[in-house]
Amino acid sequence: MLRTLFSPRVMGLHLLTLGVLVAFILLGRWQLGVFQDSGKPHTAVDPEPVAVATLAPVGAQMSGEVVGRRVTAEGSYEAGRQLLVADRRADVDAPGGNVSRDHGYWVLTPLRLDDGTLMPVVRGWTAKAGDPAAEAVPEGRVSVAGRLRPQQGTDSVQRRTEGLPAGQVQTVSTGELVNLWTGQKVRTGFVVAEPPSGALAPVKVAPPVVGGTLTWRNLAYAANWWIFAGFAVFMWFHFVRDAVRSDRDRGKSSPEMVLEG
Repeated sequence: MLRTLFSPRVMGLHLLTLGVLVAFILLGRWQLGVFQDSGKPHTAVDPEPVAVATLAPVGAQMSGEVVGRRVTAEGSYEAGRQLLVADRRADVDAPGGNVSRDHGYWVLTPLRLDDGTLMPVVRGWTAKAGDPAAEAVPEGRVSVAGRLRPQQGTDSVQRRTEGLPAGQVQTVSTGELVNLWTGQKVRTGFVVAEPPSGALAPVKVAPPVVGGTLTWRNLAYAANWWIFAGFAVFMWFHFVRDAVRSDRDRGKSSPEMVLEG
């Protein structure tokens, strides 16, 4: 049996089967990876900027498909209503609250639009609360470009137990801003300015993303390749078994042939 298994013709079969198995398994893994990647969120087509008033309503929730959209806004900043969003990194997706304590501040300034509503704008990031760059609010009419973000829930961060100094907030929450900027119509969400205002550091903000759609066809392709691999093993087993039986039968018949001679 061992002589048959290690004979040149059967060894060639072993190597061929091994190569086929490796190829089919890798092809199956490739198709499985395509299937898994198809379900991941990916960057959507980045549309042209639109006026912020068309996407950020007053007194209503912002729809999910507008998050991250590029917007423009024109009006004048109201420096007297400026706030600092405490415990924030220079990345809009980074966690806030105690996990980012003393890492800096977003500078949040309301922009009064031509219709009289206020649009919260994160003008940039500063490491210190007393940074002169944060206090240097542009005067007069300004034009702001940036990306739109939804309001943040007040329960979305681990808040400080001792509270915050006056003029600081923990999140950019529309409901909280309405209470702080009393008597004003505040639009939902906020704009992250790109580029930042003055000497403030930029706050990183991602473009809009859309959820992926699983391509089940690729999963079926992966299963097919692995089934083929199993079939290759099945055929290898039968070929080897037949070769062993053939050599065994030939060995049994040889003594009879010698006696007849």
